[in-house]
This record gives sequence, structure tokens and C-alpha cells, in this order.
Amino acid sequence: MSPKPANEQHEFDVVIAGAGMAGATLALGLAQAGFRIAVVDIQTLETRTAPDFDGRASAIAYANFRQWRALGVADALEPHAQPLRAIMVTDGPAPGASARAPSPTFLRFDSAEIADRNDGEPLAWMIENRHIRAAVGQAVEAAGVSIFAPARVVGVETDARLARVRLADGRILAAPLVVGAEGRVSPVREAAGLRTTGWRYAQDGVVATVALAHPHEGVAHEYFMGGAALAILPLTDNRASLVWNEPRAQAKALVEASPEAFEAHLARRFGDALGAPRLIGPRFSYPLALTGVEKIVAERIALIGDAAHVMHPIAGQGLNMGLKDAAALAEVVADAARLGEDWGGAVTLDRYARWRRFDTAAMGMATDLFIRLFGPTDPVSRAVRGVGMTLMGRAAPLRRLFMQEAGGALGDLPRLLKGEALRP
Repeated sequence: MSPKPANEQHEFDVVIAGAGMAGATLALGLAQAGFRIAVVDIQTLETRTAPDFDGRASAIAYANFRQWRALGVADALEPHAQPLRAIMVTDGPAPGASARAPSPTFLRFDSAEIADRNDGEPLAWMIENRHIRAAVGQAVEAAGVSIFAPARVVGVETDARLARVRLADGRILAAPLVVGAEGRVSPVREAAGLRTTGWRYAQDGVVATVALAHPHEGVAHEYFMGGAALAILPLTDNRASLVWNEPRAQAKALVEASPEAFEAHLARRFGDALGAPRLIGPRFSYPLALTGVEKIVAERIALIGDAAHVMHPIAGQGLNMGLKDAAALAEVVADAARLGEDWGGAVTLDRYARWRRFDTAAMGMATDLFIRLFGPTDPVSRAVRGVGMTLMGRAAPLRRLFMQEAGGALGDLPRLLKGEALRP
């Protein structure tokens, strides 16, 4: 048999550029609904799941975890998933996370307060990203999705009927719909001419994993420390994922410091609420930014995840927003196909854009406002924050509303976020 020409056109129902957590979840949802899917990524699954790939962990909102249950990957994730039962937020020079010696200015969000509204689920599930990529990626392979990796998108052309994705090796993937899910640097977004707006913050986020001396009991700690912030997020096996936001020079120093110096500085910053933490594994540093796209759709093109929006990690909502994008887009595409409509056409994509517009914009503005409120360290700003935190601490209905919103359970939810599978 003669070899196929490099520029041969391969036909699919949907082509997804980017096999990250949001892109792979979308691929799995659409495959479950009976679509022929192609996924393109510059890295193989083995590279994306290596322990030293990025070191991050994510707080997966309980509604988004329902999505993975509906897609059949929860069983593979649960051994690596730490239930997040409570969140302690402290504003002050001393940690308020410790129940033994709380700071006067702190808030506690407890999943028990909304147990009657979410079937007793935790606020979120803390899972290391490599385990998410492995579970979802392996499910995508098992679902028969065509995977092109390593492969690089070098161009996208669209017309009234099809979009054509050109790969660096000359192959062409054609489909009625192309989805950009490649992250902050999106060739699909660039090819569509979709412009981004936003800014970079003056801090970088340092990510590391530590072993704890005292049981974390499923409690996450958000600790604001005068121009910096430290999140200590519980993982399985009494470990924690640190997300430590500092001005860039200090963040660089934290990454480059010896393990002993890093641990000592962490102890000085956070105190002994969780005992002496021990650094395990490498440290990573990431720029912090707020970025939005003026339009998340173009002719036969849709964006999801970080290709569509990037927000500060302080509320842990970046990936959750991307997973909600995936659930919404999968539903509108599946519904359009059932109705005999063009699932890559303007009417379908406009439904997706309208569905996601308010949620992503509101969450981006909320995280930005949160950072700006907790940034100033002058006495007046601290006093105002103290009053606000005290009032929220006493307002149980407002607290419950906040937890339900963070859990992704409010508003017009896609079926996957309700735990309902998409079928052909």
C-alpha cells in the first residue's frame, strides 16, 4: 500500500486544539454524545502527566466533579481526590487558620452549612493536575477519540461549511467546528483574530507541595499577609499544595532558595498552625494575570478555558470556569445535532457565547476585586476589611450563597454539571 500524502484531509465532527483538562473533558463529553472527535496537542499524554510537568493541584468544584462522574472518570480520580471540607480566610500578620488560636479577622466557610443543598458533597475536591490529566486523558483514548500528539497547529481556515486545521507536518483536519483549548497562548484564537484584553499582576505565584506534621483535616487556608497571599490546600496523604503569591523578585527568590530556607520562610510566614512543613518535589513559578477575550466565538470556532479567559488563582476558579465552558459547549453542540442544526454554525455558537458570557465576566471581576481589596496594608483598609469579614461571618445566608456559587451549583447549569450524561 502506498503511503498517504502528508497533506491529506482527515474529516471529523469536531477538532479540539489542546488536550489539557478542559479540552480533554470536552472531547470526552462530545465522544459520549456520539461525535467523531480529533484532539491535537503539542505534547504527548506521558509528558503532560509527568510529576515535574507543572506541580499544580486544582480545587474542583463539586458541580464540576459531577461532570466527571457523568463522563465515567470519577472512579479513576477518587483515590487521588482530597475532599475540601472547609476554607479558612485570614487577613492579618498571624494565621487564623488554626482552630486553636484563630486571628480576630478571619472567615470560615464550612461544607456542613450547605450539606442539605448539595447532597453532603464537600466544597471541592483537591486533585493534583497530573492525576486529572491521566484519568481524563486515558478515558479520551479509551473512547476512540483520534489523538494527534505531538502535533502543532500552524493555521486555521474557515468557510461557510467547514473549518480546516493545518498541522505543522502538513496534515489537514477538517470539521464543522474547531475548538481552541490550548491555554493562554492559543493558535486557534490567533487564527480567528479574536483579541484579548486584560493585565498582568505585579506578583507571581509560586507552587510547591509539602508534607504536613499535623493533620490538615480537609481544611484549606487562604492567608493574606500584607501585599502577599498564601494558600495551603489539602491533598491526600496529609500533604498540601502551596500557592504562594509574592512580588516577582521575592517569588524568584523562593523558587531558587534551598529547601531548608524555603521551609524556614514558610514557617515564619504561616506560623506553626500545621506544624513544620517539609518540602517535597520541585517548585514552580507562574505569572498572574487577568485576561478576557472580546468574543469567544468566530466563524466555526469556539474557545474554552484559558484560551478564552485567564483569572487570578486566589479563588481557585480558573479551571472550574474552563470545565463549565466544556459542559456548556458540549450541550449546545449535542442539542444542535439532535435538532438537525449546524453544530458549528453561528446560531449554535451564539448560544454557547451567551450562556458563558456573564458567568466568566462576573468571576473575573470578582477575583480582581478580591485581590484589590486585600492588597492595601494601611490601617484604614485593614479596618474596613475587618468589618466586612465580621459581617459576612455573621451572615449565614450570604455565606451559604457564596459557597454554592464557588461550588458551581448556581445559575443555568449544563446537564453535565447536574450529573446527567449526554447521549447520542
